[in-house]
Amino acid sequence: MTDFIHQDALAHLSRAETRLASVLARPRTIAVACVLALTAAGWLALGLFASNAEIWDALCRAGTPGEWGGFTLVLSMWVAMVLAMMLPTAGPMILTYAEIADTAAHKGEPVVSPLVLAAGYVAVWLGFALFAAALQIALTRVGLLDSGKAGSALAGAIFLIAGGYQFSTLKHACLSKCQRPFPFFFSNWTEETRGVFKLGLRQGLYCLGCCWAMMAVMFAVGAMNIVWMAALGIVMTVEKMTSTPRFSRVLGVAFVMIGLALIASSVAWAEFLGWVSV
Repeated sequence: MTDFIHQDALAHLSRAETRLASVLARPRTIAVACVLALTAAGWLALGLFASNAEIWDALCRAGTPGEWGGFTLVLSMWVAMVLAMMLPTAGPMILTYAEIADTAAHKGEPVVSPLVLAAGYVAVWLGFALFAAALQIALTRVGLLDSGKAGSALAGAIFLIAGGYQFSTLKHACLSKCQRPFPFFFSNWTEETRGVFKLGLRQGLYCLGCCWAMMAVMFAVGAMNIVWMAALGIVMTVEKMTSTPRFSRVLGVAFVMIGLALIASSVAWAEFLGWVSV
């Protein structure tokens, strides 16, 4: 039992309810459980999508000419992706809030659960999932995506954009907020539920500004490419845990090189086809 939960105040509760109250009085515990549970749910859903042949076939056909269904399925896939990929990157931010809240709670000050902060953060990425699903359907219908994956030339362009964005001022302004959440929470601390939800929204927007280009890479490599999901998720998490922009710039160079290679291979293939047809 924590110091700030008095036995007299919980005398009317059962043993199970008392234990639950003790857990709920530990914001850091809630934060860890929230991140782990939602991340696991995202990866579980992705695993079910990848292992079910009928679902996989429906995802491949979603948005193709003459196929007008599948938006809900594609949206579900993107929701699972953002939970699996982005929540781990938010772990340090949520835990920072939880540690501050934990300290305040031990002093007997009112605090808002990290679940509220996480809800605001997730709301931003659910909005991104909705946009990405609609974009995937639209690009597939005009023939720019094949089963959620761009052609070599478009994929190269996406990598070039993602690589160039790694050097932008907006990228590093957002990244700095993600890397150092303590000053943000310290200067904007609030004991109101609505206020904490807004803090989660703002952190979600900073994260979106930091990571949207790398998420767009999924269009280039295939929206259900589990290997790239895991790799990008790890990369974005490491990037937020670094203290300098050096890692981001190295990523930028790597993305640009991949983009140039894809475009070059596309041009070479087109020239080969032209030579063969002569």
